[in-house]
This record gives sequence, C-alpha cells and structure tokens, in this order.
Amino acid sequence: MKEVFLSVVIPCFEEKANLHRGVLDKVKRFLDDKKYEYEVIIVDDGSKDGSAEFLRKFTKENIFFKLIEGKHTGKRGAVTSGILEAKGKFVMFIDMDQATPIEEVDKLLPFFESGEYDVVIGSRTTGGLGYPFSRLMLHDAGIILRKIIVGMPDIIDTQCGFKMFTRDSSRKIFTKLKDVHKGFREISNSAVQFGFDVELLLIAKNMGFKIKQVQVNWLYVESRRVSPVRDSIDGILNLIRIRMNKIQGLYS
Repeated sequence: MKEVFLSVVIPCFEEKANLHRGVLDKVKRFLDDKKYEYEVIIVDDGSKDGSAEFLRKFTKENIFFKLIEGKHTGKRGAVTSGILEAKGKFVMFIDMDQATPIEEVDKLLPFFESGEYDVVIGSRTTGGLGYPFSRLMLHDAGIILRKIIVGMPDIIDTQCGFKMFTRDSSRKIFTKLKDVHKGFREISNSAVQFGFDVELLLIAKNMGFKIKQVQVNWLYVESRRVSPVRDSIDGILNLIRIRMNKIQGLYS
C-alpha cells in the first residue's frame, strides 16, 4: 500500500447545509486530480442535525474519506482527534464551509520542500470578500489583544482555519495540546473556541518548530453559531487563560 502523502482533517458540527451544497464533492474532485495519495478524515463533533447520517453514507461510498464520530467537545477536540489519527506525510485541517478553498493547498505544500518549515499556516491578510466592517473591527481588535496578552507578535493571523504540519510536528503539537487540557470534555454549546489556534501555535513555537505564514484566498461565510458579543467576551477570557497557562509553563 502506498504511503499517504496528505491527510486532510475536517471537523463537522451540524454542517448539514454545507454538506448538501456539495463541499465534500469539491474536496474530492480537487484531490482526485492530484498524483499523490491522500486521505480525508471527517470528525463529526456530536451533530444532531443529520450531518452524521450524511457523512456515514458519503464515507461508505468514497474510500479515501473516513469518518470519526464523537461527543461534542468543540473544534479543539474534534481537530485533535482527527490529527492524531492521520497517517499522511503532511497533515492539515480545514473548515467544512470552505471559506478558504481546498485549492489553496497548492500554496502551502511548496514551503515544506526545503525542510526549513515544520508548520505552514494560511493567513487572511485582508478583510476577505463579503467581510462586514463590524466583523473586521472585531477581527483586528482580537489580533491586538492577542499580541498584548499572549504575545507571538510575528504571527499576523492565528485564526485562519487552514493549517498544515509535517507528520512529526502534528503528533507532538496535538499530543501536547491534548495533555494540556487533560483530554477534551463534552460541552453543551457551540463555542467558537478562539483560544484553540492560539494555543497550538504557541506550543509549536515553544517546541522550536519553524512556522511559515502564507497569504490565502478566502470568502467570508456567515455562521449562525457566531455571536459577536458572547464570542468576544469568551475570546478575551480564553486569552487570559492562555496567558496564565503560559506563565505556569504548561506550553513548554
């Protein structure tokens, strides 16, 4: 059996609308045209809207797509479980809504060729097509607060859901992330978990992995699960918690 070159992890929490508009068919068409072996690991995060039923059927009909079903632990837990199951030489996670389209993979992979980088992340350096001004202001405020409270001033955009790792770096980073949280508890809400990306990049830097930022195209996609006020407060509390964990050396 050939070695898997690229593993793509996609978390799914109540994504029935996106699934029915064919986002996975788009991913499949793109990867089928590549000359390398791939796998797509979809992690259903306790969906109750019929997403799991759709995914069972889809993965049964498409052999390079695999499904992991779990309790609702949030994006942090879903992505981690998928990453730690991945077999690819390179491992990445993307969002189901395809706000950053799968085609942007071609921009990230070349930076691994020299062996200089261990982590390559997408960066939304502009507002993005259709991005409301109010959300842009919150996005920029989040960057400023993150730099003040947590640090990592050299990283422009921690939050883009389009990140790729070497197999070795992915295992070490996400094992550490899981250890920091002592596993992932089931949650009752649909929290955005702003701190997830910040934590994994902080761990990567503390482990000495080299990170490359690459500008990617993306389209703003409105989500019913995003609440500007609630998520802003939650984001600030997340940053404070990460700051305290950093002081205690939990990410070292």
